[in-house]
Amino acid sequence: MSLRLLALSLAAAALCSFTSAVPAQQLQPIERIAAVVDEGVVLQSELDLAMRNITAQYAGREDQLPPREVLERQVLERLVLTRLQVDRARSQGIRLGDQEINQAVAAIAQQNGMTVDALRQRLAEDGMSFEEFRRSLADEIMVQRLRQSFAQSRINVSEAEVDSALAQQAAGGTQYRLAHILVALPEGATADQIATGQRKIEGIRSVIDRGELTFPAAAVRYSDSPNALEGGDLGWRSLDEIPSVFSRAITEMTPGQILGPIRGPSGFQLLQLVDVRDAAAGAPAQTVTEYHVRHILVRVNDRQDDATAKARIDTLRARVAGGADFQEVARESSEDNNTRGQGGDLGWFPADAYGPDFGRQVTAIGDGEVSQPFRTDAGWHVIQRVAQRQTDVTNENRRAQVRDTIGRRKLEEEYNRYLQELRGEAYVVFRTGDRAVEGATPAAAEPVAPPSGG
Repeated sequence: MSLRLLALSLAAAALCSFTSAVPAQQLQPIERIAAVVDEGVVLQSELDLAMRNITAQYAGREDQLPPREVLERQVLERLVLTRLQVDRARSQGIRLGDQEINQAVAAIAQQNGMTVDALRQRLAEDGMSFEEFRRSLADEIMVQRLRQSFAQSRINVSEAEVDSALAQQAAGGTQYRLAHILVALPEGATADQIATGQRKIEGIRSVIDRGELTFPAAAVRYSDSPNALEGGDLGWRSLDEIPSVFSRAITEMTPGQILGPIRGPSGFQLLQLVDVRDAAAGAPAQTVTEYHVRHILVRVNDRQDDATAKARIDTLRARVAGGADFQEVARESSEDNNTRGQGGDLGWFPADAYGPDFGRQVTAIGDGEVSQPFRTDAGWHVIQRVAQRQTDVTNENRRAQVRDTIGRRKLEEEYNRYLQELRGEAYVVFRTGDRAVEGATPAAAEPVAPPSGG
């Protein structure tokens, strides 16, 4: 796999050439502008690199790509959308330092079994500068952090939703592999825009039904979804991850069938059921080792330096070693106000619940044994391990997984609407082709249904 394709896989939606706006004083006169995006620009060189990446990804499958001018418009839309997200992230105070980028680059190099210098050389062989790679990676991280911030502020999953999804799973652990095609509508679409979108989605469905294009090829050519260039692939999903407008019909479909057109929150959609599988078959029980532990803490703070705290914990440890009851010593002397009244009892927990340093001490001693004093950020500790047990966390983990899948489905729906709003509010002018064209939302940009023959 070439590093060009590696970069594609690392950047969302298989584009690795999203770069930050270059200050005007750094631009060479010969550098063309592909699009104006609010106060920034997308350079022609960025678009050219993104186009090379896409064509490399589809090497040997070029017939699946739309005509070059259509593909160029799709790729440019993707670049514009990424630029808008990066700019919005910055406006919300999201920052990314050089050290974080360096760590991400080093992690990528390690995952591919090479040094950073070898990664740099491989990128050069694939026609990508190291700085381009760093900028594209930085932009992708910024977009991810914007999504995370959006999810934390707007996405909530109730326990009732988790219970309902688990009840559905109990009836069967079926998962569905889906693909979709979206004809997006702007917020507050007019009657004419809705009619145009409906004609387009019906035309796409007609082209597929006549066998002129496969569903993935039609998605690449016509879909307004961010995953269009991946053939509209949505991956494997359980019913709780599928919007309710589709879920009932999906259970009655067979692989290859297409549902729609359906009007949804983002516009008109076609949905294809690609495959079905039983995800619950043979799922093993999940257990975790938990420990019952007591501790005595002597804090290090402005009133008590490290040496004083260490001397005090040594004295307390000696009292326990001399036969004093651990719980009584904890009640008298521990400086952890949360556990002091319970004789230092921390209850049951997995080893690393209080951090790896604490966990190593817990696992290093046996039941009934007392540790030597050790230091953490809180101060000096002595612990007594009371017992250990194996706890079945299958249900707990299953609930966490279901909560995550519901959250991801909600995020996808809400974030796609957010991106539409972001795109609709932006000032965008495309400068590719023969003349400058003020960019509209994708649905408005293609007002007619696809012709017969694609």
